[in-house]
Amino acid sequence: MAQYPAHLARTHRLFDGRTVTIRPIRTDDAERTHQFLEGLSGESRYFRFQKWVRAPSDRLVHFLTAIDYDRDMAFVCTFAGGSGEEVVGEARYAKNADASCEFGIAIADAWHNSGIAGLLMETILRNARDRGLKRMEGQVLASNKPMLRFARGLGFEILAVPEDPTIRRIVKPL
Repeated sequence: MAQYPAHLARTHRLFDGRTVTIRPIRTDDAERTHQFLEGLSGESRYFRFQKWVRAPSDRLVHFLTAIDYDRDMAFVCTFAGGSGEEVVGEARYAKNADASCEFGIAIADAWHNSGIAGLLMETILRNARDRGLKRMEGQVLASNKPMLRFARGLGFEILAVPEDPTIRRIVKPL
């Protein structure tokens, strides 16, 4: 397994003056990731995982934080608050066999419209491109209108999924 890619960490100042760090996720982010997922509204968890997830399991948290950096990549957006570093967003992609990758993203409800979703997407798009991937894609619930608008604004094509009208496939050449 590859070494932790610390050189990919970046600090950003948001338009509202807050400072966040976007960095690759680490295994020691397990508790922060658990708190992040637990703090999401039910709707946000539903949109992210496309099923109802009451509380994040240890297995899910391990899956999200134990990354093989040679194959996949996951970034967290952290904020140094009063109780220490907290995860306020995460984005990731998993490589497919055909030089494409599938991505997922979640933002803490209180951080919607802060700009961190764009920063996280810019980060995973750049990282995937730098690794020679040719296409990024994802599945979005048709009812997740904010995500579909966001993806369209990033240049993703939005496609119907004939076998499942509740899903949209979004695709972007890299």
